[in-house]
Amino acid sequence: MSLTLAHSPAPALSRWLVTLFAFCCGAIVANIYYAQPIVGLIAAQLGLGPSSASLIVSLTQIGYAAGLLLLVPLADLLENRRLMIGASLAAALCLLLAGTTEHGSVFLALSLALGFSSVAVQMLVPMAAHMAPEESRGQVVGTIMGGLLLGILLARPLSSLVADHLGWRMVFIGAAALMLGIVVLLAALVPPRMPSHRASYAQLMSSLLGLLRRHPRLRQRSVYQALMFAAFSLFWTAVPLELMHSHGLSQSQIALFALVGAIGAIAAPIAGRLADAGHTRRASQLAMGLAPLALLLGLWQPGTSVIGLALTGILLDFAVQMNMVLGQREVYGLDAASRGRLNALYMTSIFIGGAGGSALAGLLYQQFAWSGIAAVGAVLPALALLLFNRDLRGAASC
Repeated sequence: MSLTLAHSPAPALSRWLVTLFAFCCGAIVANIYYAQPIVGLIAAQLGLGPSSASLIVSLTQIGYAAGLLLLVPLADLLENRRLMIGASLAAALCLLLAGTTEHGSVFLALSLALGFSSVAVQMLVPMAAHMAPEESRGQVVGTIMGGLLLGILLARPLSSLVADHLGWRMVFIGAAALMLGIVVLLAALVPPRMPSHRASYAQLMSSLLGLLRRHPRLRQRSVYQALMFAAFSLFWTAVPLELMHSHGLSQSQIALFALVGAIGAIAAPIAGRLADAGHTRRASQLAMGLAPLALLLGLWQPGTSVIGLALTGILLDFAVQMNMVLGQREVYGLDAASRGRLNALYMTSIFIGGAGGSALAGLLYQQFAWSGIAAVGAVLPALALLLFNRDLRGAASC
């Protein structure tokens, strides 16, 4: 049974198209983060209890992970532009319904569906990698991933500010309008890409385990970045609590704080250039070493000040973004015909790590305050660095 995919020739990837891809990635991935800082407002109006309210964020992340695993591999099977437009239209509908529903149970179901339908971003990235020449692929992926990280970091402050001034419903209604604009951009400006597949969907899905078995670097990079992203999610889920309880910041001030972390997005193009220049190993060690050092600032008294927390956020975002791009550059080089599935596996593992970090944040903060967040957060990327160095030694001895 053959699963070889012969892709159509890749059109040229201009700078403006890379910028468009970056913007679309940021706008789409923001869908899964809008609700995080405003779950209290949503729950109060829809009659959801505390346990049900916490499910809003969890269900969105679960839906996103399911979409990564079940929908993104179709990028190796179906015409990419049409697939992305269909997913984005579904996300726009989910957002509109979420902004207008009066029922808590319906909102929870829509949260799951919104996460599932917001995975077009993970079809855009491998498509760009396919279109980019080998010598600049890392830079292209890095620039687009910078847009993705900006979307993650800006979604929370944006939703907080909109909810403060216009109400939480306008967050979702406005996002629905933005998604319709993204659909127009995708239809008008993104070139079609049709894989010449030789497999059914069932065969495509069954090949995922084969890819995991065949590519140890995919398994390794997935574990490294899952640990890094768990620390990232742990920090950004807990830091609003610390800023509110220990420093008395308002919702709008916390939103402004989150903007500081966006500075870390500059790591993406830097990481891409380093990878293109052959410095993946040293850059990976730098990223995985910087993350625990950033979080350990929280065990030092000045590190718990607002300025100290901002510095941690900037350094952590820089490290996590750098390592993600380095990993993607390496994973995409494993098999050009399987980039959709490789990306699905890589990103699924990352967001599972992120969901674990978010789930752990509340319990850790309640039991051990900020020192618990800093200590556990530092251990996670430190473990990734230990595994990376161990794998390097193993490869060198072969």
